[in-house]
Amino acid sequence: MPRTWLTDRFELDVPLVGAPMAGVSDGRLAAAVSAAGGLGMFGVPPTASPSWIAEQAAVAAGSGRPYGIGLMAWALPDNPAHVDAVLAARPSLVSVSYGDYAGYVKPLREAGITVATQAGTTEEALAAERAGVDVVVARGGEGGGHGRDDVATLPLLQSVLDAVGIPVLAAGGIATARGLAAVLAAGAEGAWAGTAFLGCAEATVSEPARQRILSTGETGTAYGRVFDVAQRLAWPPEYGGRALRNAFFDRWHGRETELASDEAASAELAAAFRERDFDTACIYAGQAVGLVRRQRTAADVVAGFTDADRLLSRFSAT
Repeated sequence: MPRTWLTDRFELDVPLVGAPMAGVSDGRLAAAVSAAGGLGMFGVPPTASPSWIAEQAAVAAGSGRPYGIGLMAWALPDNPAHVDAVLAARPSLVSVSYGDYAGYVKPLREAGITVATQAGTTEEALAAERAGVDVVVARGGEGGGHGRDDVATLPLLQSVLDAVGIPVLAAGGIATARGLAAVLAAGAEGAWAGTAFLGCAEATVSEPARQRILSTGETGTAYGRVFDVAQRLAWPPEYGGRALRNAFFDRWHGRETELASDEAASAELAAAFRERDFDTACIYAGQAVGLVRRQRTAADVVAGFTDADRLLSRFSAT
């Protein structure tokens, strides 16, 4: 594999980060990705306790390789102990995204932690550079979970690479070696992939959810705020979520104002999560979900990305 800022910074075999998917990637998945030669991360849900963060960090560190933690900036003012727990854990990488993250950059960096943030526009990437982050993740609208849907990955990556002087990772729609090769060829230092790991045995998804993921095609996702509004989550409105399309989303998309005061619909969604009814409950996934066709281990997924080296070598001088 080519050596990049990402592989050199964290002594990786593959220029690949397993995205911090709250509720899906815990310490076990992070450790498995790291042990396989990438950089695994786990995401911190807003409801997580500091002890949970410490426990998952200990599991992630068990690989003996670098790992990372993802924080939601909008949730931190109400959960300052999340930052304290992360500082105590001393992961190699912390991403702080989606909200007013700038005030957290300095203390994290002073602790010797590499800091990333996800950007969905070139202006957000420039703001990240001004805030002092070490690396910016250019996340296109194809990506699963939360983020902007303003620009697709490829045009965003090109623009961000031209605009900033700090290292850039690419996210959104990257699930195979072909995607990794494409963003490396464009100038990214590596890929930030989440959906590729949704079918993994180490991911914390139920079996009904996993089967739904494996059977969904490339056109089976939808973007919006329906699930956040129904769950009364305080996500900034510019950061909607991409999830598998289902009946609940179709019923309420475009009616979010009404949904915000419909307690029966909110209770219906909560019950669906308990009952694993994914015609109603949400499963966050990106447009690359059509490339996730069978259950694999995280090690198998990471190994699959290494074929990027062969693809890139097609154009090497002989």
